[in-house]
Amino acid sequence: MTMKTTAPKDRAPQDEPAKLSSTAQGFTRNLNAGLGAMLVKILAIAVLDATAIFAVFLAVAKDALLIASIIAVITLVINAIYFKRGWLPAKYLAPGAVFLLIFQVFVIGYTGYIAFTNYGSGHNSDKDDAIMSLLQTNQQRVPESAGYPVTVLDGADGLALLVEREGQSLVGDVQHPLAPIDPDALGQYTQLSFADLLGRQQEVTSLAVPISENPADGTLRTSDGRTAYQYTSTLVYEPNADTMTDSATGLVYRDTGVGAYSAPSGEQLMPGWSINVGFDNFTRAVTDSSIRGSLISVTAWTFGFAFLSVATSFFLGLFLAIVFNDLRMKGRKVYRVISILPYAFPAFLGGLVWAGMLNKDFGYVNQVLFGGASIPWLTDPWLAKFSVLWVNLWLGFPYMFLVCTGALQSIPDELAEAAKIDGAKPWQIFRLIKLPLLLVSVAPLLISSFAFNFNNFNVIYMLTEGGPRLADSGMNVGATDILISMVYKVAFVGSQRDYGLASAFSIIIFLIVSLVAVISFKQTKALEELN
Repeated sequence: MTMKTTAPKDRAPQDEPAKLSSTAQGFTRNLNAGLGAMLVKILAIAVLDATAIFAVFLAVAKDALLIASIIAVITLVINAIYFKRGWLPAKYLAPGAVFLLIFQVFVIGYTGYIAFTNYGSGHNSDKDDAIMSLLQTNQQRVPESAGYPVTVLDGADGLALLVEREGQSLVGDVQHPLAPIDPDALGQYTQLSFADLLGRQQEVTSLAVPISENPADGTLRTSDGRTAYQYTSTLVYEPNADTMTDSATGLVYRDTGVGAYSAPSGEQLMPGWSINVGFDNFTRAVTDSSIRGSLISVTAWTFGFAFLSVATSFFLGLFLAIVFNDLRMKGRKVYRVISILPYAFPAFLGGLVWAGMLNKDFGYVNQVLFGGASIPWLTDPWLAKFSVLWVNLWLGFPYMFLVCTGALQSIPDELAEAAKIDGAKPWQIFRLIKLPLLLVSVAPLLISSFAFNFNNFNVIYMLTEGGPRLADSGMNVGATDILISMVYKVAFVGSQRDYGLASAFSIIIFLIVSLVAVISFKQTKALEELN
């Protein structure tokens, strides 16, 4: 009996259309995916290029040609990377490199630049802006000046004044002097009603519209929104001599190179302008007695705070790790969970909670634990330091507990068993075997923890705000201030903010932390020989 079989080649002609169809569908899907990815890339690069072009124009307008050039070069490099075939590693590295340049390199470089200037309160603009501000802020009404009938308008740039003079309509605002305007263009403004004038009275009375491009001509101001009067500056600026003269007293102020117009007596007109002062900020930090004393005191406390915080949290965390690592300990898992709970709270929130609990008058600690005592935990200098260390211990020991637990569990049990056989006591096993091996892995973390606590702004500022204030200090510095909180106060707290001095302090902190880190890492090399 003969059996007929169908060879595979007999089915091939029937499968060809299906294979072709499947291949065509796969090609179409890949093409669509490629086109979609290309469109997304083009859109992202277009947004980046548009932002970069805007930043370049803005930098050029501010005469920051170096920054404009850097932005342009970076943008061109990114375009080249993403539109050129290949260069796959560069496509992945480019975003991280850009963010590194923006948020690390630029910030460090700009801080260094500010440290060599007098940038701060009264010195936060250029000289032209300072001259204009001086002329505008020292204005008085011209005696017996004529009144100008005005109408207060509201436009895209804020309030403006409409003045009818010699049959011509003139409109101006704070940024733009009075200038003729086409009646048809008045449609872009809205006239303020009487109710609006009452509701925005403060804006109306503070509105000062320059009469012309020449600041000496003064401004028009109105108190009722109906009649404006001419105000001129009591200071007279002489461009050729580069002087400011007080017309009332005749006192002449000159540019003496300190970033402000100064009188012979040393009196300065504010605001001034930002200038390069070289190493003056660093010199002030070490030579000015009022600053030097505060700097030394704060630096000493910063080292003490960082060292004690690391030491106390490490030894408490190590103690708990040893206790909860013992198999004879019942309920170890529950205790471990309870021990790491403080680590789950944000540091700033923990500082605020403890600030309330340690309040002298109604805090939980005084009212409940000490039976209504009035202990000044946060207002006495030494108790405030103790409170800061205690709160930081409460926040920091869970981290050390977790680190030490993992390090202890990684040490082989055979080492301890062999030591027991040789007659070693438990303390000898820990001191001579476990602790050196533990420090091999923990020492770098202790160094990083020291650097973190050296700049631990949150717990200081949220708990005590750096207080209590040191009465004999020439700066706004308190007993619990560390260097970073002192820098914050110099830069952002108070009426006189000195960004230049604060930046100089920041560089000093950076150098100190770097030096400590280098020395510490060199010392830890001896521990690596135990590994």
